[in-house]
Amino acid sequence: MTVTSTHSDRPGRDRGGLPTAHLTYVYAVCRSDGPAAAVAEHTGGYDEGGPLRLLTAGELYAVVQDVPSAAFCEEALRRRLADPGELERCVRTHHEVVSAAATGGPVVPLPLATLYHDDARAGEVLWSSAQRFRQSLDRVEGRTEWAVKVHALRAARRPEPDGGPPHVARETERGRRDSRHGTDTPCSSEAPHAPNAPPSPQAPHSPGASDTGRPGSGRDYLSRVRERQRAAEQRHDEALQAADRVDRALRLISAASVRRRPHSTEITGKERPQIMNAAYLIAKEREHELVTAVDSLRRRPEFRHVDIDLSGPWVPYSFTEGGDEG
Repeated sequence: MTVTSTHSDRPGRDRGGLPTAHLTYVYAVCRSDGPAAAVAEHTGGYDEGGPLRLLTAGELYAVVQDVPSAAFCEEALRRRLADPGELERCVRTHHEVVSAAATGGPVVPLPLATLYHDDARAGEVLWSSAQRFRQSLDRVEGRTEWAVKVHALRAARRPEPDGGPPHVARETERGRRDSRHGTDTPCSSEAPHAPNAPPSPQAPHSPGASDTGRPGSGRDYLSRVRERQRAAEQRHDEALQAADRVDRALRLISAASVRRRPHSTEITGKERPQIMNAAYLIAKEREHELVTAVDSLRRRPEFRHVDIDLSGPWVPYSFTEGGDEG
């Protein structure tokens, strides 16, 4: 693979001013002191694009690639990113290039599908935002991003002691009465029996009957429902408090942090609702403190109702614009 270096005044139009058939895809911005070899060694970018290049703008580099406009125009990208498989391929490709560049020094990763009409336009953005890029590079230098997600564990559902809510017991009881009178009902467990058939030997004891032979009362059932609701609310409050304690503990180690909206149960699984979705910017020399702190929190009894997931180190995508101070 060849990585070439070009300047931001590279012409982006040809054939008498007509737009080129390619767009400039920008992966990341870094300082001009060494990512070229790392990028060339690790990845090639999109298969349908040209070789990776470094676009120079003063003391900054942008890692760029020419990509065909037919595959990366707005309409084409809308279709591609709506396909889960294609979305994963694009995200993976983008991340591989950014990660490769990060091995050569601090980088500011740009969002997926950051595209410009040509190098000239990409260079204009580099020049106009140079101060912001330099601040971001200073912020993430020597630091990595770690993701921490806290999930609440739901209590195991105990079976209803009287076989279900009282309306089921009443329907079953009514079914027995109707059957004794020779009527048919879809609610009766004896509906397939012929009219005037003798009652089943098991009929006097329904699954919802009490020891006296009567079904559990509606008041008892509602009391159990309210008890379960209170227990669930208490567990949820305890899980939220545990998440806040996790966040406070990890902020002491981090240089900055970001808390985002938790993911839905469609992503996490219905048995593990997510209650905290956070990222922390950690100095490389303190990464072991983070891992030790999370392990310690997991073993404490007050965190028995939550799962604490830790992943990293990552390129600091979440901190190019700052974040809360740690």
